[in-house]
Amino acid sequence: MTGPAVASASFGGRLTTGPAADPSRLPGVSVGHASVADTGVTVVACPEGAVAAVDVRGGGPGTRETDLLEPHNTVREAHAIVLSGGSAFGLAAADGVMRGLAERGHGFGVTEEFPDVRVPIVPAAVIFDLLLGERDVPDADMGRAALADALDGSDAGSNSGSDSGPDSGSGCVGAGTGAMAGAIKGGVGRAAVTLADGSTVAAIVVANPMGAVAGPDGRLWADPDRGAIPESALAAIGERFVGLTKVPVPKDAAGDGGDGDVGKLNTTIGCIVTDAALTQDQAKRLAMAGHDGLARAIRPAHLPMDGDTLFCLATGTFRAAGALEGEKDPAGPSASDSVDPAALALLSAAAADAVEHAIVDAVTAAESRAGVPSFTDLAQPGRAG
Repeated sequence: MTGPAVASASFGGRLTTGPAADPSRLPGVSVGHASVADTGVTVVACPEGAVAAVDVRGGGPGTRETDLLEPHNTVREAHAIVLSGGSAFGLAAADGVMRGLAERGHGFGVTEEFPDVRVPIVPAAVIFDLLLGERDVPDADMGRAALADALDGSDAGSNSGSDSGPDSGSGCVGAGTGAMAGAIKGGVGRAAVTLADGSTVAAIVVANPMGAVAGPDGRLWADPDRGAIPESALAAIGERFVGLTKVPVPKDAAGDGGDGDVGKLNTTIGCIVTDAALTQDQAKRLAMAGHDGLARAIRPAHLPMDGDTLFCLATGTFRAAGALEGEKDPAGPSASDSVDPAALALLSAAAADAVEHAIVDAVTAAESRAGVPSFTDLAQPGRAG
């Protein structure tokens, strides 16, 4: 497990990774995971609602209710974001989260005549992890378990298999359980940037890209000082680590004892969370900026085979000096708030840095699994796997 690491962001903010950067440290937000052997679900819950937006850059996304979050449409808020393994099958996890929230009384009220009828808004995105291990897929029950983990602190379904300590929020947990980053193990990562005015931008990312997280020298693009994979290890895992060529799938992952192509093991998804008060258009800008960080950490990114998708949730619990009051928007209590362009620029830069370093956290916290080596094991050969 990495972190908490503390450093300066590229523009002077305070950057943290690991447990100290978890979005659940922001008021009104909680994060939960549920996992089985080779896949899982991660839920970012904001039961009282938060301004929500999304930006989809990959050519092969697997998503739910992303059109709903476009600023020109009616709904302004979401009550949870689901990040899941299982490819399109994993979208079923959002149904369990939605029903679980409704049973707890969360969601939009339909009519005053029937106040008990609630419709939670639960957008979702998935990664492709079907070729690793047992090929389990998340379902509605796993979504419920991840929601329970988020809202109750329950350990239901949180069998991450991690031996890295009591905090299992990074690495091979939740939606990152079966993730791969090229030919090495991917996972869930967290990073946050605190700005000078005290507002925070956090990111939780599931790193499962088609592109490489490290260059030909074996060093991470986004953190070259972290260490390097030796040339011997690079040769052992093949050219796929630094390019888009084939690499043999481990026999216990391919399932048929033969070689395969991991080219479909792709897609990086995540959620940016800020306590700043933003309009939906401004939240969309943070989601867009987050992709800059993704492209700094993964090269190339946003490929036709990727489904790269980043959500943004803005809770509005922190009011920066540049916040502007607007007319009340019936679509949500935070939708009338905004920040000035200078503040939005800083928040956008923070979003890019948070996503970039959340990917570093994901890769460095991940552990070798099902014959897929981790960055840490390769960079530090003496470490126990």
